[in-house]
Amino acid sequence: MTGSADAASSGAPRPRPPLTVAALARRLGVAPATLRTWDRRYGLGPTGHSAGAHRRYTHADCQRLEEMRRLTLEGVSPAEAAKAVLVAPIPDVAGEPPPEAAAVGQGGASSSVRGLTRAALALDARSIDRAVSKSFARQGVLWTWDAVLVPVLTGAGSRWEATGNGVDVEHLLAESVLGALRSVTLNGPAPRNSRPVLLACAPEELHTLPLHALCAALAERAIDARVLGARVPSDALAAAVRRGGACAVFIWAHCPEMAEVRQVAAVPAMRPSVTVLVGGPGWARRAPAGAEHVGSISEAVTALQRAAGC
Repeated sequence: MTGSADAASSGAPRPRPPLTVAALARRLGVAPATLRTWDRRYGLGPTGHSAGAHRRYTHADCQRLEEMRRLTLEGVSPAEAAKAVLVAPIPDVAGEPPPEAAAVGQGGASSSVRGLTRAALALDARSIDRAVSKSFARQGVLWTWDAVLVPVLTGAGSRWEATGNGVDVEHLLAESVLGALRSVTLNGPAPRNSRPVLLACAPEELHTLPLHALCAALAERAIDARVLGARVPSDALAAAVRRGGACAVFIWAHCPEMAEVRQVAAVPAMRPSVTVLVGGPGWARRAPAGAEHVGSISEAVTALQRAAGC
């Protein structure tokens, strides 16, 4: 038996693989350019080396940058956060699995999903708030939304549709998630875009939580976005675009009956031009004239970052 087989059979931890800048940026919920800036300005760059390959972020590098992101989200300036991170000791836990791997349990089910589901069924708002806020701080809004919140929210909705019970669970969960998303938005870094992004529901659409998730993910990236809320009439959206000088508009529709092409057509032509995006299952991967379809909140973030010039 080889030495590596001995280690595996004895349960000895294996080192975590180093990460590329793109992979670490996804984990932290920041732009790759942000990591490069932190490297250039503060020396918080990748330290892993291998022959013929780009430098990679080691486990210790990731720990430092996770702390850097947490401090900046709490309002500490990047320069001060970097000073604190560089002098802080990093625990020797190289064998600890990465958060996304640690969350995966039997049958591919996420332990985070199971824990949040238990808290929701118990109507334990405090535990929900703590779990969601912790995941936002460690993993970012996009990862938490896609990997944890969407499965839990979908399960709560399906349970109510199947049994007629549990609307209290669904509503409590949604309210807790909404509060955590608004906290991220309020405490994000100063916006970099001079023209705001507008996020609106289709005229008869009531599901606003995806808009708040998108707004919080943009706030993490220092992009100013405003949620106009549910059931936004076409004329009201047009007026908001003119009044606010928006650079981009995102329109959400949960089902095809809600997707209103006339709402897209009502967005006024302006100089500079306004980017119009549509998203949500209601658009069924069809974009009306003058709009671009995005298939996920992550895609919307990328497209809106580009539209905002950030």
